[in-house]
Amino acid sequence: MLPFRRAAAQPLSRRRFLVVSGAAGAGLTLAFHIPGAAAAGPAASAAPAAVSPFNAYLTVAPDGTVTVLSAHLDMGQGIYSGIATLVAEELDADPVAVRVEGAAGNPALYGNVAWGGAAQGTGGSTAMTSSFERYRRAGATARAMLVAAAAAEWKVPAAEVTVASGAVTHPSGRRAGFGDLAAAAAALPVPEDVPLKPPGAWTLIGTEAFRRVDSRAKATGRQIFTIDLSLPGMLTAVIARPPLFGATVASVDDAAARAVKGVVAVVPISRGVAVIARDTAAALKGREALTVEWDRSAAETRGSDALMAEYRRLAAQPPTAVAERRGDPDSAFAGAARTIEASYEFPFLAHAALEPLDAVARRDGDVVEVWGGHQIPDLYQALAARAAGVTPDKVRLHVMMTGGGFGRRAVADGDVVVEAVECARAIDWQAPVKVLWTREDDMTGGRYRPMYLHTVRAALDAAGNPVAWKHRIVGQSILAGTPFEGMVRDGVDVTSVEGVSNTPYTLPNLLVELTTTKTGVPVLWWRSVGHTHTAYVMETMIDELAAAAGRDPVEYRRALLRDHPRHRAVLDLAAEKAGWGDPLPAGRFRGVAVHESFHTYVAQVAEIAMDERGGFRVERVVCAVDCGIAVNPDQIRAQVEGGVGFGLGAVLHSQITLTDGVVDQGNFDTYRVLRMDEMPAVEVHIVPSAEPPTGIGEPGVPPIGPAVANALAAATGRRVRVLPFDRAESA
Repeated sequence: MLPFRRAAAQPLSRRRFLVVSGAAGAGLTLAFHIPGAAAAGPAASAAPAAVSPFNAYLTVAPDGTVTVLSAHLDMGQGIYSGIATLVAEELDADPVAVRVEGAAGNPALYGNVAWGGAAQGTGGSTAMTSSFERYRRAGATARAMLVAAAAAEWKVPAAEVTVASGAVTHPSGRRAGFGDLAAAAAALPVPEDVPLKPPGAWTLIGTEAFRRVDSRAKATGRQIFTIDLSLPGMLTAVIARPPLFGATVASVDDAAARAVKGVVAVVPISRGVAVIARDTAAALKGREALTVEWDRSAAETRGSDALMAEYRRLAAQPPTAVAERRGDPDSAFAGAARTIEASYEFPFLAHAALEPLDAVARRDGDVVEVWGGHQIPDLYQALAARAAGVTPDKVRLHVMMTGGGFGRRAVADGDVVVEAVECARAIDWQAPVKVLWTREDDMTGGRYRPMYLHTVRAALDAAGNPVAWKHRIVGQSILAGTPFEGMVRDGVDVTSVEGVSNTPYTLPNLLVELTTTKTGVPVLWWRSVGHTHTAYVMETMIDELAAAAGRDPVEYRRALLRDHPRHRAVLDLAAEKAGWGDPLPAGRFRGVAVHESFHTYVAQVAEIAMDERGGFRVERVVCAVDCGIAVNPDQIRAQVEGGVGFGLGAVLHSQITLTDGVVDQGNFDTYRVLRMDEMPAVEVHIVPSAEPPTGIGEPGVPPIGPAVANALAAATGRRVRVLPFDRAESA
């Protein structure tokens, strides 16, 4: 979700080891320090001075349970299981004895290595990249110390001691569980530069042997999400927020709301008026009884049509920035044999995660505790501290498993976290307070994938090869006005142009321009960020050029990707597995797309079936993926399958529209996502690779839209350039 660029990961050595200590006096706790990790970032000063079991990488308890503390939030993408696999592999632990908890509060320990280590966060499909080295190192070091403890106790050479399935053994018949040795291991010196297993010795990484750590709890309903959390005496709050973005509270009549049975307080907070009650029903009823007058003087009152009309006007004006320029496009256009032009329109999109926003806050002594899906813990710790009127070291975050995020929980102002703290503080910390957003709150509350307009001109030579490409994008900046604004360079928000400015296609004369506009509609990264729209434009235009040249779409792409073997490899694999070129039954058609996002390469072939009314159904999607070393192949397949469903629903149905500034959609009856009966059969094929692992939570999304659009063009000759497809069909 977040677009951070990867920094080169540094190997962990003895000098980078931070602590080995007894956990609660009887266990083994391991943690590593990343040099410079706390030197910068929103809450660098918040790192606790002492390391405890709550800010370590792993602990081994006396009962043999291995608890891994994840630096990354699990929003369903399975990173807890991925990290547990890395530790269990090197530790030779029994996978059944491995559990995972979310960690926060110490960027020196948990800084995202792929972002340079200065801040903790999950996004940009970087979690596995950030974790691959350090969590294996933690497992290997713990294993070496357990072996050393056994060797010392049994008075045998360490080389004779073996480890398997959570037990340490010797040929003499001696045997001990991890828990039996944990305290002794914690007292030993830390071994230097413990070697990691070579890939040929892996028994968990790259196999199906390690099952997800959360599957059983989720399948049985025992998994506790923030929405399920209950603390003694806890109150529930809902917020009356302005109906227009940018409006503020002018006056409040709360008499009727206070009279509702169960309502405890009605308090103003930074983003509206909170109704705090003993249960959710009373809070909602109290909010309905509120009378709020809103000051709309600074509000956004334009509708979607007016906003897009403004985008079209801006597209005809000089751009605000140039994102990429190579060659001489003007001269190339002047000598072209053929020119093709197109414009594309993309709507605002909601994240629509299964679990709407929520957070719980309370004060325990001088410490403020906050439970929630903390995607950027350093930042939220600082924001919660400011809202509570304390220093960041007095804020403890509890990182909860989260029912989806898709970027929504990575917001720069920490919205629901701050709301929970404000509500609890407003009642003088008399009780814990859970802030709940309803589905309608979540759908109308802003933070959307921005609306975009693209205009493209492409020039072909006599052989049908592209010789020039001019591309202009109009849209809002996700980064401007946030702590991440430093990523805007020379007026270019990389999230607006990624996937175009760095296209792998051989385009000798290229101009990519950006016009960054402003609206009052709050925007945010959305699963796969800029690639959600740039991949669609690039892949449908390339397909259109192939058609104009009379060339096969796969072969046309292969020629333009001659310098990019990993792109070509996934393209070839997807085409092979889909039977590209083989005859199809009557009424069936194929389309293809290939795209790199977050250093992961994905190609997809979509197969559609046309009906007698001109409609179609996506029947089959064949995917090929290169994400480096496949740590958990089953999770990779699951993420790509989910990405196909997520992206397909967006291009077919989803849109957020505004009428006079008011959001039209409020729930899944009006904001359509993919329905179960629309989900196609999905095949996922993983390219074997020895490259370092990259992410998979997002890269499955971008290619599905253009692959389906290209299949529809093959069937009908019609190019869909206004999204979603539902909107294009009704236009």
